[in-house]
Amino acid sequence: MFIYYAIAIVVILLDQATKWFVVKNMQLGEEIIIIEPYISFLSHRNRGAAWGMLEGQMWLFYIVTVVVATGIIYYFHKEAQGHRLFGISLMLLLGGAIGNFIDRLVSGEVVDFISVLIPVINYDFPIFNIADAALSIGVVTLIIHIIMDEKKNKEKVS
Repeated sequence: MFIYYAIAIVVILLDQATKWFVVKNMQLGEEIIIIEPYISFLSHRNRGAAWGMLEGQMWLFYIVTVVVATGIIYYFHKEAQGHRLFGISLMLLLGGAIGNFIDRLVSGEVVDFISVLIPVINYDFPIFNIADAALSIGVVTLIIHIIMDEKKNKEKVS
């Protein structure tokens, strides 16, 4: 069981370390090109949720994060036992939620810095961070788990 919580801890530590690096070494708005023109580090702050929605509603984020984290831990202990992918997805979600929660608690804003241009459609994806990436990957793996679980349950009934 600890190995699952270790996933959340690694996400939180990696998220906070990269954000600390950006805050200490980059000016707000400064950009470091990684792979021109597709990937760069761009120092940015977000006072809202995804894509800046609900800006300034910190009290809402505090409540939602505590409720979500509690729900994730509950479901992990109640439902994820014996379901590796489900456990991993829940811990990615937990780590991502706590990573951004720490930012909101400490500074009232979330540090974002990963900028990606998707060349096929020439789309400049919203700037994000490690916690956001963990949340996205957690959602995708959760969907995969649900699909696989449904398929397995249908095969049992047949």
